[in-house]
Amino acid sequence: MPSPDEIRDSQRATWAGLAAGWEKWDSVIMDQLGPVGAAIIEGLDIVEDHQHLDIASGTGEPGLSIARLLPKGRVVLTDLVAEMLEIAARRARAHGVANIETTVCSADDLPFNDATFDSVSVRFGYMFFPDVAKATAEFARVLKPGGRLCSSVWVKPEENPWTTIAMQAIATEAVVVPPAPDTPNMFRCAAPGYVSALYEDAGLHDTAEWDVHVELMTRSPEQYWEMISEHVSLAVAALQQVDEPGRQRIRAHAIANVINFEKNGKVRVPGVARCIVGTKQDASGTRPRDGARSNAGQPPQP
Repeated sequence: MPSPDEIRDSQRATWAGLAAGWEKWDSVIMDQLGPVGAAIIEGLDIVEDHQHLDIASGTGEPGLSIARLLPKGRVVLTDLVAEMLEIAARRARAHGVANIETTVCSADDLPFNDATFDSVSVRFGYMFFPDVAKATAEFARVLKPGGRLCSSVWVKPEENPWTTIAMQAIATEAVVVPPAPDTPNMFRCAAPGYVSALYEDAGLHDTAEWDVHVELMTRSPEQYWEMISEHVSLAVAALQQVDEPGRQRIRAHAIANVINFEKNGKVRVPGVARCIVGTKQDASGTRPRDGARSNAGQPPQP
């Protein structure tokens, strides 16, 4: 099995190569994942002077949206990949968001002092961390007492046809090897309670999980395939095994299946994510909020 450093080196190279695709499809991706960003923001209880840390920021969300809510605060965007953060910085400048800074670092080795941030967000990064427990301990370390951590992960593949349609098509021509158990992959954290258990092991309390429905919308089945094949890491990696005729057959297969989701001139393919929130106990050692872990499916209440 590769070491954590080897995994990070591979991820760094892979995601640097995907950066252009993420920038090209930015508006479509942001529309699809917008409900998840909004759910994370709701779970964090943002206050205008907060210091916020966004982990695995990629091209900048939800960190940039959070920065707009912090006129007296700041947001630090972090990612393993400098090329992704360069896009985030460009997006910030284009939208006049000045209270952000970017830091290239690994999620399990954060270059920040203890108790630096009022809140931490992790949108779709957890699944790819080499050591999820170590990363969670880092998030808890840099949180101030009473601060909140909110993350999102994808639930099981069958509830995310927006990606499984493409991968099933690819599997008709390429060998798609199932990931080893508990190694970085898109659906690694799909099981209910998986991330909440990590939170609680790291000393966070009052955890809650709830599902968020999303929809990938494209202008046509052809655009669906173009987008997926240029920015989804699983698809891009698998397609490298296939020659051009094989790629064309995969494309035709995916387009034929995604047509089932075409309505009123648009392709609308659903998906489901899960958000997880937890709170660091305050300086007195007591929990800032009463209650035990909430049932999955219900967002935290203000």
